[in-house]
Amino acid sequence: MTVISEPFSMDHVDIHSDNFGDDNLLRAGLKLNHLRMIVAIEDSGQISAAAEVLNISQPAASRMLSEMESITKTSLYERVARGVVLTTFGAALARRARKILLELREASREIGELKSGKGGSVFIGSVTAPAMSLVVPAINKVRKAYPGIEINIQVETSNVLARELLAARHDFIIGRIPDDLNPRLFEVTEIGIERACLIVRRCHPLMKQKSSSLSDVRDYDWVFQPPGTLLRRTIEDVFLSRGVALPENIVNTSSLLLTCAIICETDAIAPVAVDVAQFLASQGSNASDVRMLPIDFDINVKPYSMITARERALPPSARLLYDIILEESRNQAG
Repeated sequence: MTVISEPFSMDHVDIHSDNFGDDNLLRAGLKLNHLRMIVAIEDSGQISAAAEVLNISQPAASRMLSEMESITKTSLYERVARGVVLTTFGAALARRARKILLELREASREIGELKSGKGGSVFIGSVTAPAMSLVVPAINKVRKAYPGIEINIQVETSNVLARELLAARHDFIIGRIPDDLNPRLFEVTEIGIERACLIVRRCHPLMKQKSSSLSDVRDYDWVFQPPGTLLRRTIEDVFLSRGVALPENIVNTSSLLLTCAIICETDAIAPVAVDVAQFLASQGSNASDVRMLPIDFDINVKPYSMITARERALPPSARLLYDIILEESRNQAG
């Protein structure tokens, strides 16, 4: 678990950001006060007002602007009748500077909240199996150490979660990168292999058999995830690779609750992650009527990973949960 012991000061942060292409601007001497200055100039349109914001003299502000132009090797502002206006280059720098300052302000706020016990907010998405086997135990550990942290979880398919991550609606996700998205947009750490199984109701006719084959299960009603989802494709590949025709009587739903309701009331069969099936079979409710169907074939789904958006730093509270989930996955693997 990450322990934060030193006070946070924005004046002592070493920025490593690809927002400027590489670190040439940093090496040339660009500092946080330069970023504050260019933002203040854009907001006020006057050097004197920007100097007041930074609590420095106007000559010092003018020197700072000259330093920035020397560092960037381009003109960043122009004088006009009532003050100054940023050039295209100055506006580009101001836009990036504003984002950096905002991220640092949010980091400072979150670290302060963590220290005070108020916590912070984490937004995470996960496919079902690791949500139950990894995220739930990790949340228990985080909340014991930092009870004020607010954790928001979306359980969905990887297709949905990856797009939510790129739209900055999640700090990180646990799942897979969809085939139609550029993998270079993500940072990926593989953490687990998902095993799937078939579930049926406790009194299903096939439960009388020691083991069922694909031919045995094929003609029953099925509850599948929507077409194109990974588990759906995996099951279809199992049928096709063994030369068995695909099931014909299918209900499509992404809802685990609706899947369980159909399974418990009919002789339908549904594929789910083994972790999910074990959880359902152990509950003291109607869900406990669900059973794992013994089968003579394996259903191994593509490994899942911890996924972040490339070049987007995790906030402190999200990094805390990320590290604990990673540790939990390693403990379970070992």
